[in-house]
Amino acid sequence: MLSSEPVRLGRRRRLSPCPNPLFLRWLTELRDQARERGLKTQHVYQKAICSLKKYPLPLRNGREAKILQNFGDGICKLLDDRLQKHYKEHGADAPIHSQSRRGTPRRRHSCNMASSAIPSETSRKSTGKKGCRAPKRLMGDGGIEKGGRKRREYVPQKRSGGYAVLLALYRHCQIPGSKGYLSKLELQREAQTLCDASFTAPSLGSKYTAWSSVSTLLQRDLLLKTHNPARYSLTEVGMALAQRLESSEKEEEEQQTSGDQEDASLGPAATIDLTEDEQEEKDACTTHRPEPLVTVPQKQSVEVGMSISGKPQAAGLDMRAADILLPGSYDIVLCVDFIETTGGCAARKQELVRELQRNGVTFDIRKLNVGDFLWVAKEKVTPVPGHLRPPPARELVLDYVIERKRIDDLCGSIIDGRFREQKFRLKRCGLRRPVYLVEECGSAGTHLSLPESTLQQAVVNTQVVDGFFVKRVQDVRESAVYLTIMTRYLQKLYRNKTLVCRSKEEEEGASERVCLGKERGLEDPSCSLLSFAEFNEGAVKNKCQTVREVFARQLMQISGVSGDKAAAILEHYGTVSSLLQAYEQCSSDADREKLLSSVRYGKLKRNIGPALSRTIYQLYSAPGALS
Repeated sequence: MLSSEPVRLGRRRRLSPCPNPLFLRWLTELRDQARERGLKTQHVYQKAICSLKKYPLPLRNGREAKILQNFGDGICKLLDDRLQKHYKEHGADAPIHSQSRRGTPRRRHSCNMASSAIPSETSRKSTGKKGCRAPKRLMGDGGIEKGGRKRREYVPQKRSGGYAVLLALYRHCQIPGSKGYLSKLELQREAQTLCDASFTAPSLGSKYTAWSSVSTLLQRDLLLKTHNPARYSLTEVGMALAQRLESSEKEEEEQQTSGDQEDASLGPAATIDLTEDEQEEKDACTTHRPEPLVTVPQKQSVEVGMSISGKPQAAGLDMRAADILLPGSYDIVLCVDFIETTGGCAARKQELVRELQRNGVTFDIRKLNVGDFLWVAKEKVTPVPGHLRPPPARELVLDYVIERKRIDDLCGSIIDGRFREQKFRLKRCGLRRPVYLVEECGSAGTHLSLPESTLQQAVVNTQVVDGFFVKRVQDVRESAVYLTIMTRYLQKLYRNKTLVCRSKEEEEGASERVCLGKERGLEDPSCSLLSFAEFNEGAVKNKCQTVREVFARQLMQISGVSGDKAAAILEHYGTVSSLLQAYEQCSSDADREKLLSSVRYGKLKRNIGPALSRTIYQLYSAPGALS
């Protein structure tokens, strides 16, 4: 029998999971700094940290780390710079690998720190040889670390972006009957008064706004983002933190109020504050937003003045008063999708830009998620004293959007299915006057994959069936002429109109739009317009889709199912599951095939018919391949 080795008793030293603890520590510091500043480079550092943890061999310098995944020249150079600084401070023979941990307790402490969060510089300096067991602190939400030590809780700085977002959502939830969430635009509008920085305009010398702190709140599970367009709500942890912030805010207000009362009892009853105008100007600068342009009846003039000056509003004041643009306070600007000026035939697209410039049309090139051209009412803003850039101007989208198609592009879009999908998205974008601009292009339309009769029929269906206005032109120059005439027509049409910002949620029908216009004193309901930010955000093509939207897209892939027919089916059966349940309730296959035949669609309220109803039934119920 083999003799076993004697059992060695003692405390076993835990080895570090990473043989490059210094590199890991430095990358963790860089990631935490980027996270605190709201920079997107935090994700780059996080990927590099994951790659470094998986690498089992020691690295002598940053250049050797380039063989790892997610390590570029920039990160390697940062590691080399940190390494040179480390050698200068601790000597040229200072160990950098976990295998060299047999020294003093200080070295063992520095290696242990590499697998967790990194303490601040002052805490490392204050830790002596006997301080190797100092508690580690993590920047994050409240929780318990290994060893029973509690993590340091994240609390946003007062009047910062995260502070304003948490407080605005908490106050909204306290309103009776509130929906419990806010959209991005609503949240920015509510939180702006609680923040010193702007949520839309970046600070001087930076490209980040107060909205950048929302990513930190999401990472720390204080904020919840759902749906598309996004809806923001507080988690349980975020609600608790916001409640504490609100209570501290009320305590400070009470202390300030009691102090003001004491000062008033000591001084005269009537005092003149010479810094009031200066304070109002400072508030206007910090919010980075101009005073709203409002006209109301004479009986509400005092209340509106109170809201503009930042004092509490009266109970009967309309909260949307700040979303009104008066005549003369805005310009009508043509917006051109950047795809129409770049890519493809650059010479032909630049010709469109040159023609618009030659005609004296004011236009702006930007990314449009739906359509190629549209018009916005852009607010005229004046620069704020003491700021380099003027405050951001509000923009409302007019109800005219143009989709431009060359005849060869129209042919290709019909073949690959983009034609129907684009028309479907144009109908749902929220603008009431879609226009199709078709360029014949002369001899370019003679050599196409589809016959001319098919293309002409598609154009006629777009106008008659889908309800689009179709304008035919010969070339790019005529397209520029049409855009010029439309721009001048809209400038004349909206010259003396008061515009009101609306949201998609409050647009449920034409009758409600008319009532909304009458309540606000508007004769024309077309003056109720979407904001450009909400319009463009809601028109994103590759966004998260609901089950209802996926079902609609499935139906539209069936030959003969148009957008109107799919919408009519969705009114009766919103999901595939509800349609299948309806099929199960039918007594025979004949009844199932005729289930959708009597569904009416379109303006003429025609029936879908038995043939298309039978096709849909076979698609969702046939066990094998369709014949």
